[in-house]
Amino acid sequence: MMQVTFLGHSGFLVESDTVCLLFDWSEGVLPPLPEKPLLVFASHRHQDHFRPQIFSLDNGVRDVFFCLGSDLKLTDSRKQRWNISAETAARCHVLKGRTSARIGSATVETLPSTDEGVAFLVTCDGHTIYHAGDLNWWHWEGEDPVWNRNMESNFKRYVEPLRDRHMDLAFAPLDPRQEAAAFWGFRYLLELADISHIIPMHQWKNPQPTRDFCAAYPQFIHVVSPMEAPGQTILF
Repeated sequence: MMQVTFLGHSGFLVESDTVCLLFDWSEGVLPPLPEKPLLVFASHRHQDHFRPQIFSLDNGVRDVFFCLGSDLKLTDSRKQRWNISAETAARCHVLKGRTSARIGSATVETLPSTDEGVAFLVTCDGHTIYHAGDLNWWHWEGEDPVWNRNMESNFKRYVEPLRDRHMDLAFAPLDPRQEAAAFWGFRYLLELADISHIIPMHQWKNPQPTRDFCAAYPQFIHVVSPMEAPGQTILF
């Protein structure tokens, strides 16, 4: 069983049998944490995906490990600015490109992003969980057509390792700013991989794209799990 709490934007807390996973917490209130090991993920440095306060979670109450995107290297100046002790820094793993590592009780795989940092694929307690970060098919009206074509090519290349991969739970962007193109990456991922449940994210407090996607593609309604307000919780 997994309990998922929506924290806001792309931030989620996932509690499984033996571990808690905290993804891209940048806003909202973190509920009380059980005394289980905690893996904290920050896909990249953008303010809507990362807050330095995550490092204060290493407070001696539980085992904590940090999985950081490649643009979050812990330089001396950052450790000082973010008040990161040497002990906490030793619990940080900076991950780049396509990698796989055993961190705590979980296997953490990464994919390169079409923006900054990485996407995460985490296997623990028999579950596989995908958090895209900003790995998405970004397409913007008015952008240089060559840029848009390169973005499409890169997105499809970066997510190719997910082809036919089973995921119990996925978090992926459904960004209203993309207008008609908002569905492209989300639908591509659903058709590429074997996903039991997918939660749209990166919606800028506007859940309408989720409703519109389900209306346009009713074949995916049984897979899409909308989360519209911070604090909302779902059990899987």
